[in-house]
Amino acid sequence: MTAAISRPRQRLGPPRAKPLAWLTLAGIAVYVAVDVLLAFLRPAYSLLYNAESDYGRGPWYWVMDLNFLLRCALSLAIAGALYRIVRPDGGARGGLVLVVIWAVSSGLLAFFADDAEGQPLTTSGIVHLLLALIAFTSIVIGTIVISASLLYDPAWRPAARVMLAISIAGALTYLLLATATRDQHVPGGLYERIFLGLELLWMAVAAITIARRTQRPSQNEEYLATATGPGS
Repeated sequence: MTAAISRPRQRLGPPRAKPLAWLTLAGIAVYVAVDVLLAFLRPAYSLLYNAESDYGRGPWYWVMDLNFLLRCALSLAIAGALYRIVRPDGGARGGLVLVVIWAVSSGLLAFFADDAEGQPLTTSGIVHLLLALIAFTSIVIGTIVISASLLYDPAWRPAARVMLAISIAGALTYLLLATATRDQHVPGGLYERIFLGLELLWMAVAAITIARRTQRPSQNEEYLATATGPGS
């Protein structure tokens, strides 16, 4: 007699997902280090009021451009890792599409310099703003959708709760950032850095969860293999 035991809906850490998770963590570490370096290279810029993108104009602009491309790469890495984890029919797949949109838009920011506060608008600056709007909106919605979907998997539930809390905090910070565009006295640069930090933290939690998982099959899979073996 064959036991009817269903397989887990999601795998915790298939082999191909782990290297991508580690690449994500390495990318986040380098990204943060470069941001800190830029603060020292361009001390005239305020961490409270200047957007991160302002480093993309003037001296050392190429360092910020490389960081935009790095953000794209590390975001694609965590999207690839999660793609190997989530259910094919789950709503998280839609969230992953939004993460990819965020990644691609972030990379394109390297090719369109922004306009510093108070400067006349240029075509490059307008495209930069549109790309940033697409990227930020996509990652806000995408992380919430993925986190909520992972809550349905018991093995992911503890990490998913943390990820959902981080994604909601990121959404609230995004709303604060939106208000900063209307008032130059609001610390928009600080809001943006908090927002980016929360999104990177979300990716780090997801990557750490994947990287820490062993490759042993779950109890359900072991039982299924035994129940459907020879003589069953």
